[in-house]
Amino acid sequence: MDVFLIIIVVFGLIILFSSFFTVKQQTAVVIERFGKFTSIRNSGLQLKIPIIDRVAGRVNLRIQQLDVIIETKTKDNVFIKMKVSVQFNVIQDKVYEAFYKLEYPHDQITAYVFDVVRAEVPKLILDDVFERKDDIAIAVKRELNEAMSTYGYDIINTLVTDIDPDLQVKNAMNRINAADREKTAAEFESEAQRIRIVAKAKAEAESKKLQGQGIADQRREIARGLVESVEVLNSVGINSQEASALIVVTQHYDTLQAIGADTNSNLILLPNSPQAGSDMLNNMVASFSASNQIGETMKNQPKRPKKKIDHTSTDYNPSDTSNPQDEV
Repeated sequence: MDVFLIIIVVFGLIILFSSFFTVKQQTAVVIERFGKFTSIRNSGLQLKIPIIDRVAGRVNLRIQQLDVIIETKTKDNVFIKMKVSVQFNVIQDKVYEAFYKLEYPHDQITAYVFDVVRAEVPKLILDDVFERKDDIAIAVKRELNEAMSTYGYDIINTLVTDIDPDLQVKNAMNRINAADREKTAAEFESEAQRIRIVAKAKAEAESKKLQGQGIADQRREIARGLVESVEVLNSVGINSQEASALIVVTQHYDTLQAIGADTNSNLILLPNSPQAGSDMLNNMVASFSASNQIGETMKNQPKRPKKKIDHTSTDYNPSDTSNPQDEV
């Protein structure tokens, strides 16, 4: 009798404890009675009729992510692999639809993603696929929302997280990009070279200008020094011709001395014998004397007036080749 009582007490405790169950946060529990839907229980400590009621299933209300990898073709016949990440959750008010209407939600979502991507990507070339991936994601989300809301699912977001063309296509794209960058670099290098050439030309022009001014100033000072030298020589009884010749000879020997001072010079100045300086001095004195005599002679000659003869058009004879100015 005591054993039977113990069995009844134990059985009663088991039934009592089986009447209570807990539901985790962000989870919904579907309760069935004899196989028929009874209620949906939310998070917390819940009570059900033992043996009669049972927990049919638990529905996760948290946001879930499904990654779908699709292989498709672009408009320019390039095969690519795209990874589309779909973020979704079960609507709390539609747990019944999510649990009873759709058995494999992941397969359903994958099918819709394949359908939309393979309808949108073939309309675009490869470059546009990279540029308009957000448009593809928006199209996928719109299509999924229309289809999955009936089954109690809300599509939070869709993201095109990866676009992977064939390896040869990627290498070709990299070569195109590298060639374009090399072209841009060559253009910039050419522009820099042009700027350097222009700047160098301007610098050389300025240098030549300053050099010319320096040479002009140098020659002006040389001329001033020569004038002063001639005046000094004239004061001691040396005439202008002899003074000029002496200065030229002095400059000649100064030039020879400057050439000899340079150890790396291979310049030979002809004539360079000792007698050449004396000959040059005598020749210059003689040349100056002769030029002075010719000048004095031309000054002393009387000027003959030219008689002007007027001719009219009637005096012109085509067969006459004589010079009218020869007539006196």
